[in-house]
Amino acid sequence: MPEDRQPTNGEMITLTLTAMANGGKSLGRDHRDRVIFVPLTIPGERVRVELVESKPRFGQAALVEVLEPSPDRIEPRCPHFGPCGGCHFQHINYQAQLRHKESVIIDQLRRIGKFAQIEVNSTIENPEPWSYSTEVIFHRTADDALGFWSPSLKQIIPIEKCHIIRDELQDLYQQFDLNLESLRRLVLRIGDDGELLAALETDDNEPPTLTADFPISVNLLLPDGKTANLVGNNHTVYEVKGRSFRVTAGCSFYPSSRAAELVVDTVLNYASLSEDDRVVELYCGVGLLTAFLAGSALELVGIESNDDAIADLSANLDDFDNVTIYQGSVDQVLPILKESPDVLIVEPSSDGLLPEVLDEILRLCPERLIYIGSDIATTARDGRRLEDKGYQPIEVQPIDLWPQTYHVLTVSLWKLERQR
Repeated sequence: MPEDRQPTNGEMITLTLTAMANGGKSLGRDHRDRVIFVPLTIPGERVRVELVESKPRFGQAALVEVLEPSPDRIEPRCPHFGPCGGCHFQHINYQAQLRHKESVIIDQLRRIGKFAQIEVNSTIENPEPWSYSTEVIFHRTADDALGFWSPSLKQIIPIEKCHIIRDELQDLYQQFDLNLESLRRLVLRIGDDGELLAALETDDNEPPTLTADFPISVNLLLPDGKTANLVGNNHTVYEVKGRSFRVTAGCSFYPSSRAAELVVDTVLNYASLSEDDRVVELYCGVGLLTAFLAGSALELVGIESNDDAIADLSANLDDFDNVTIYQGSVDQVLPILKESPDVLIVEPSSDGLLPEVLDEILRLCPERLIYIGSDIATTARDGRRLEDKGYQPIEVQPIDLWPQTYHVLTVSLWKLERQR
């Protein structure tokens, strides 16, 4: 046992919860003034919990009983809620979910970013708070069923029904009868045209023998991130704001086209492009934002490393002649760029920006910078450095791409006010 960890002995304590923490747990303070984090609870509730991890400054607890429930508490739809771990907020009504996500963003910007005052807009709600996701990822359980990884149980648990995926994927999953010992992961997708796709990841990278009595494309996901097409197409098609985008199995896309529209509209609003503006976009993916930005700019330079995403991007932007795409990692390609853009858009992974990438962004000195982040903690961290180098935070717009979970996308606008 680590020296700073103390035995809990199943200690029971009563807490009044005061705030929502980043990660979906509510927090309160015990009699020693330590912060105690409790999942499946809501700020304002009085609860009885069992301490499962104890450290000198904080602890983790499991909910035992809600003594005084919040008026925002509702009955979860899913029988797997809690052990599954894929959803965190099904016990909270949807409007309250939005408010709690906003409060976490404000807290993280203040505590990690040290922003005393920053304008955070109300969270844009998802028009589809249930049955919204066009993709679902399953793993194989010990007895060859399909299920989700449970963080609390530390194992893959079988799933009967998932309430956040599209109904068509639920129906497809229930038709699957796989006897594939080497299967590690199964990805199911549905396009906006109704076409179904399955992508398999196996231990031996050997294509399985498959039979199906319904139309579906099948692909094999390889260790290098590429896709081997086995049956049908290697991609699904999504329509966003009147444009079609193909997305190869293994490439990332937003959870639904309607959610993607919210991001596109927010980015275009913040970019405020004129026909003379030059744009640099980092981590282009399949070219969703690229297409709409290029349509309003003089020229756009983008960077993307994934081979399949590059192929998708080329197909999705075939009608543009003002786009130049560099294939490679951002940290290697960005130093090649010399001309300062009017607008730079960056959408890194949840880990945020590498220090060397942020250095190169600061070297280019774009007039306006749009940061799209999926983890507010790393956004706050990177934002602190941007502000130190002369970028003024103008506005942060949370967008609820993932209802029923603690995850939230933020689009923030930064303008160069001075150089330090």
